Amino acid sequence: MKLGSSSLTDEHGDLRGDAMAKAAAEVDAARAAGHEVVLVSSGAVAAGLPALGIAAADRPRDAQTLQAVSAVGQARLMQRWNEAFGAHGLVAGQVLMAPLDFMVRAQYLHARSTFERLLSLGAVPVVNENDATADDEIRFGDNDRIAALVAHLVGADTLVLLTDTDGLMDADPRLHEGASLIEEIAEIDGELEQLAGGAGTDRGSGGMASKVAAAKMASWSGVRVVIARADRPDVLADALAGTPGTGTVVQARAERVPARKLWIGFALPAEGRIVVDDGAVRAVTVGGRSLLAAGVVAVEGSFAADDAVEIVDATGRVVAKGLSRADAATVAASAGRRSAELGDGTAEVVHRDDLVVLP
Repeated sequence: MKLGSSSLTDEHGDLRGDAMAKAAAEVDAARAAGHEVVLVSSGAVAAGLPALGIAAADRPRDAQTLQAVSAVGQARLMQRWNEAFGAHGLVAGQVLMAPLDFMVRAQYLHARSTFERLLSLGAVPVVNENDATADDEIRFGDNDRIAALVAHLVGADTLVLLTDTDGLMDADPRLHEGASLIEEIAEIDGELEQLAGGAGTDRGSGGMASKVAAAKMASWSGVRVVIARADRPDVLADALAGTPGTGTVVQARAERVPARKLWIGFALPAEGRIVVDDGAVRAVTVGGRSLLAAGVVAVEGSFAADDAVEIVDATGRVVAKGLSRADAATVAASAGRRSAELGDGTAEVVHRDDLVVLP
């Protein structure tokens, strides 16, 4: 279950005790019904702003100030969660995550064992991003993406993304009075992503666009997603029970994508594009093979080795995304050349282990 800053704070940016008490009560009820619950909680920056005398409307934009504010706010946030869960005899355990926890196999396995042990001890893991020491991780929708990755990490059946709207609407409710809730989504496509729009409030960094992006990630890892209003009574119980009208339900895909590939495919920004021929498209999408220099037609943009790139066909359609093994200039220089001609290791442009085929 993920709660955003806009659901946890008031218009002044202060943490709302009633919202936290409601969430804690719903977690307690879910546990009593036999569920194990992990809470992903935003709010560190929002909690730190008033402590430092900064208004929510004056929320800083530079990363260093946001990190300092987060360092102040994270302690205040956990203190309040301890109080909220303590009212039900529950113990909260803070878990701060960073992208490398999902990218590096050893760290991934260690994180998973930590969650498993916390749950076995009866604690409620409360997850947030490790904002205070991250280098570029305080960015749009990050905790939503972390929620999707944590859902994959713990093998969750359901991810509940709670926000300040009923779910994904078929039009912007701020502009269209007759906008209605989209109750079920089988597959998230470009049209649905456009409906999601941008960030919703000054107090949060996400908005519906990041919820939809997180839902897409989670559904690709076999997790059912519910996007719903945080202040709806019994929202967690209804989301778990599949009660109609609770919010927007995104169905899980049958295939389960590894966490590292989820991060590459949906969380890392693409720094450039590699145009490939039809043979390379078939090799990558159908054959499950690595992208070789022989299939490269052109290179677009400037990227470095290990940057994420989109792989597109001759029409510009994105067919895959992956981590390039070389920079843009090197890839361009080796484009169209057979492996036998390239004796310096540049024949393999994107290894299949670093490549995600997209629909």
